[in-house]
Amino acid sequence: MTIYNMYIFDRNGTCLFYQEWQRNKNSGMPQEEEFKLMYGLIFSIKSFISRMSPVDFYSNSKDGFTSFNTNYYKLHFFETPSGLKFVLNTSLNVDSLRDSLQYIYNSIYVEYVVKNPLCSLNSAIKSEIFKEKIDTYIRGLPAF
Repeated sequence: MTIYNMYIFDRNGTCLFYQEWQRNKNSGMPQEEEFKLMYGLIFSIKSFISRMSPVDFYSNSKDGFTSFNTNYYKLHFFETPSGLKFVLNTSLNVDSLRDSLQYIYNSIYVEYVVKNPLCSLNSAIKSEIFKEKIDTYIRGLPAF
């Protein structure tokens, strides 16, 4: 089991945070382009699901899309009511990390970014303690 990387996007598609752990392959493009590509993928999948779903899951919650698999990795997704998007890429054999992403939002992001008067909510997260808490939490997961 492996955790490759994590993204946090705001509702406008700006990448607020990015961290790599065990990513073996570089995308071969500038990091900003990779962020746009990842956000575009999430936006497209959410749009596709909302249009093609036989039930109206968005009327009750934003839980329509929680993960997807390719032949090589699994993307885990959590979106907050305010539109923050948390993305975690792992190996295929990792079970759902939705609860872990929700924990990251509730217990790490809210505590060390939202409640931190030195952090601006709509710009890149530069808090070292936030980065340390994320790193420690991810490394402590059984999937790591």
